[in-house]
Amino acid sequence: QVPLVESGGGLVQPGGSLRLSCAASISNFRYFHMAWYRQAPEKQRELVARIDLGTGTIIADSVKGRFTTFRDNTNNTVHLQMNSLKPEDTATYFCNIYPPRNSYWGKGTLVTVAS
Repeated sequence: QVPLVESGGGLVQPGGSLRLSCAASISNFRYFHMAWYRQAPEKQRELVARIDLGTGTIIADSVKGRFTTFRDNTNNTVHLQMNSLKPEDTATYFCNIYPPRNSYWGKGTLVTVAS
């Protein structure tokens, strides 16, 4: 079973919104810090947002004020709400634990911001 499966990506116009979801099938999900990462073409993967065991979050400066993340420990999911999207947000978005575990990288979900 794939540990983490991302969904919710798509094509959106600048200024639009998307909500990404990550379904986790890892044991004891509630005891892991979770995070969202993204990788744009020809760029390194970067941390976008992190949510700790409770509700504490850390958001990258590049998306602060536009992105939020939250988790549902009952359903083993974590979400990334993305507002006021910009073309530079175009990337494949991944979820993983924090710090990331190599065996948990999934296929990600592609977000394309274009008019």
